[in-house]
Amino acid sequence: MKGAGALVGLALAAIAAAHLFLPLGPVLALHRSDPATAELLLTQLRLPSTLLALGYGAVLGMSGAALQAVFANPLASPDITGGSSGAALGAVLAAYWFEVSGPIALAACGGAGALVALALLLTLAGRNAAGATLLLAGLAISLAAGAATSLVLALAPSPFAFYDSFEWLMGSLVDRSLPQAATALVPAAFCCLLLLARSRALDLMALGEDVLASLGYRPRRIAIEVVALSAIAVGACVSVCGAIGFVGLIAPYAGRLVTRGHPGRALLPSAAIGGALLLLADLAVRFGPAGRTIPVGVLTTVAGTPLFVWIVVRMRARVAA
Repeated sequence: MKGAGALVGLALAAIAAAHLFLPLGPVLALHRSDPATAELLLTQLRLPSTLLALGYGAVLGMSGAALQAVFANPLASPDITGGSSGAALGAVLAAYWFEVSGPIALAACGGAGALVALALLLTLAGRNAAGATLLLAGLAISLAAGAATSLVLALAPSPFAFYDSFEWLMGSLVDRSLPQAATALVPAAFCCLLLLARSRALDLMALGEDVLASLGYRPRRIAIEVVALSAIAVGACVSVCGAIGFVGLIAPYAGRLVTRGHPGRALLPSAAIGGALLLLADLAVRFGPAGRTIPVGVLTTVAGTPLFVWIVVRMRARVAA
């Protein structure tokens, strides 16, 4: 396990370096001719997107692993459970109807929207819900939040609200600044540290609530704390970069393979894999057609849908057996 973790860490560092400096040749040439412009390019354009890709991916991976442990279901990722859609609705409602413009306030509104969506899921499906129940409840919340977001934009005072926010709604890391990255990642990092502090409880949760309670934990309280922390972390990132799907499903799946099925121990590997996946996805969209910007969320959804279908088919086969 330690060897696998070291390998994941090295791969993550290599991908982050490639994301920051690729293509390296033009950057070095520009640095020789105009060092100030090269430094500006790296610190004001490349660095924020690299930090956001790494941090947002890590948040999706860790929160996905934590939610899957709480709901005891491999389908419980932030996007499928409605957390990302709720965060987008909260941010859009605050920006276009209540004229909230401060990044910290928008991050708070995004977190509040995600918290409402995940609390609703916990109420509707409950813990240890069957795969079909969780999937249906999550999809219902996601569809309702998505429809509400479209309605809010369509009826917004600004007639260009929908067009202005289209790229953000699809998930994008382009043209983000260092203050925006700090607004998203500082509260997200704090929440992730608190989630890591609950990793042992999440491991024990897999043994049943009775075992967890006998060791001095409160199962209901742990579940509420994990849902709240995941909502705040995801909501802060969504308010800056929009909703990015399926990273929170793929990364925990791979993280559990690294830790041989331990949900609590999978938090850190899932975060590293999530960061690597989003870095790779953002690198891939840079090689798209010239003059055309492909939102990174579109690519992650296209790549993650087959895995989602495969997990559903496996769960169905397991139930049938």
